[in-house]
Amino acid sequence: MRSLPDCSHTSAQIPQILYDNVYEAATPQEGTRVADSKAEQSYRIVKERIMDGTFGPGHRLVIDQLSRQFSISSVPWRESLRRLEAEGWVDIIRNVGAVVKTFDTDSWQQSMRLLARLEGLATALSATNLTADDIAEARELNRDMRDALANFDPARFGRLNRRFHELLYSRCNDDRLHDLVDAEWTRIELIRRSAFWYAPGRALASISEHDAILDLIEGAADAEMIETAARRHEVNTLEAVTKYDAEATEHDRSDAERPTSRRRR
Repeated sequence: MRSLPDCSHTSAQIPQILYDNVYEAATPQEGTRVADSKAEQSYRIVKERIMDGTFGPGHRLVIDQLSRQFSISSVPWRESLRRLEAEGWVDIIRNVGAVVKTFDTDSWQQSMRLLARLEGLATALSATNLTADDIAEARELNRDMRDALANFDPARFGRLNRRFHELLYSRCNDDRLHDLVDAEWTRIELIRRSAFWYAPGRALASISEHDAILDLIEGAADAEMIETAARRHEVNTLEAVTKYDAEATEHDRSDAERPTSRRRR
């Protein structure tokens, strides 16, 4: 198994080209009247259906069918599919056409690494703008997450976890960065829908790490400490799931290679 890349460096060391290129792929270019364009309409039609599962992984996106169904000509569909390909939601395959991307372990790991960097920075920028009410709400969400675990309700846990994280980076005052973090969260949730990512004990550890991050924010810790803690929190999830997956795979391989004993007659 490949070793995981180091995610421990600060945002100042992240190449600016990474930040710019991801943002360019995730957002329309300036000067375009996005809300009025057929390309934007077709983009949103496909994106929403990928998000809600109507167009699942591997689903073929046939331009002629889309044109007939939604009364939008083929040119905007081609433009929107290229945009979705750039954002990583669609694969355009020669002699096949556009298909909804099928995510795998590598896709999840890549998104988690990127989220760790981006959300760490966004949380650090947001920290000084969070109010006492925001902190109280975050602590209540964390308590509710503990209750969801106790009641074996992973779906509710996931929703609360997303709200917790959104609250902590919500006041970063950087729309560009905020949109990037939102995009990676959406991608990760979509990947989780198509595969089961799990590591024993990680959810409970995550709640404790939430409390530690809130303690840093409430105690007015410096931005670098908050950024490091928020980034490390995401990396811990990545490492825990990756380790458990590797151990489970090795266990399955060992079982498969073990000779089957024959019963005596």
